[in-house]
Amino acid sequence: MPGDAIRTSLVIVSRHRTETLLRCLTAVRQLDHPDFELIVVADPTAVAAVRALNWPLKLVTFDLPNISAARNAGIAAAAGEVVAFLDDDAVPEPSWLRRLTAPFAELEVSAAGGWVRSRNGISFQWQAGMVDRLTRPAPLAVPADRVSLYRATPGMAVEIKGTNCAYRRDLLCRLGGFDPGLRYYLDETELNLRLAAEGALVAVVPGAQVHHFKAGSRQRSARRVPRSLHDIGASTAITLRRHGASEAEIAATRDWLRCGERAKLIRLMVVGGIEPRDVGRLARTLEAGFAQGLSEPLPPLSPLPRSPDFVAFPAGPRPGRVLAGRVWQARRLRDAAATCAAQGEIVTLILLDPSARYHWQRYDPSGFWEQAGGLWGRAERNGRIVHLCTFEERILQERRRLSGNRPILLETL
Repeated sequence: MPGDAIRTSLVIVSRHRTETLLRCLTAVRQLDHPDFELIVVADPTAVAAVRALNWPLKLVTFDLPNISAARNAGIAAAAGEVVAFLDDDAVPEPSWLRRLTAPFAELEVSAAGGWVRSRNGISFQWQAGMVDRLTRPAPLAVPADRVSLYRATPGMAVEIKGTNCAYRRDLLCRLGGFDPGLRYYLDETELNLRLAAEGALVAVVPGAQVHHFKAGSRQRSARRVPRSLHDIGASTAITLRRHGASEAEIAATRDWLRCGERAKLIRLMVVGGIEPRDVGRLARTLEAGFAQGLSEPLPPLSPLPRSPDFVAFPAGPRPGRVLAGRVWQARRLRDAAATCAAQGEIVTLILLDPSARYHWQRYDPSGFWEQAGGLWGRAERNGRIVHLCTFEERILQERRRLSGNRPILLETL
């Protein structure tokens, strides 16, 4: 473990999702970064639950539906050289924060973003990309086996996602943090565009991985069905205005956004996620939000204060263990995994059945990772569909694959 790790403040914002937040914090406690503080910005109920853990951390009570303002409250409480952000419905790999912040050893690096695994714990929800000042994405091909650096240019930002990102604290404070006008959606994109205006150097860190489960919220149900598109429309309009879009560019982007969101709604309707009448209703919320975003005042973003007090969180490297067995041994193995996790180990439980079923992975609230699927099934989604091997060979292969993200020691029960 490097002795010169960047002193970091980790900010997690949560609102009305206490159970999800506590699972996230269980994983945060297993991070191997040796020098970070934890800042939780949350509603009163969640703050009380976290305080009951009696951990050395900073708690900020905040109960407004505005993720940008909540993150700014976390930045104001931060004392680290770097401020990292993690969503409450995401779970980090043990090596995540150390790897995400390592590029800041190069003083010119302003920001860093990692890769995000999706709900199944295997495939990727996000890897890398660019975004222009009209909020339109563009591809960015990056090497998967190492950190790469990219110079943003005015009007074209390197996109890093709010659930897995880090910025230099002094830069964040000088820029005013996140735009409070963006209550939900494009909050990190707009900040990335301001960084681009300064020609920021941004690191893409494939090895810094989190698993994002996308829990239910005010904007979407637990099944990821949108409740309203109002904030998407409003945030888009505000971002366009912040970055000098002309009337013609605003109109063209509005049409582009309208078509894209309608296509998503129709796909959701086809699979039974919403009713036909919901398509029009949700489309109208998008239009109303965009209109509001065009009329809202755009106050200047004031610099944020800096906290002088760093509260070290007790983390650092832990021993790793793999427990492996057949799916019919699941109850006994889960009990054993929970026991080992409670004793301070990073535990991975692998359960296999005699099939070619695709694998999935999840983080159990008890503090261990569980992967399950067919003995001959696909794990990484670009691998072979059928993978002929013995039980012992497959466990060894998965152990090697997972060892890039967490400490692994094999034990078969």
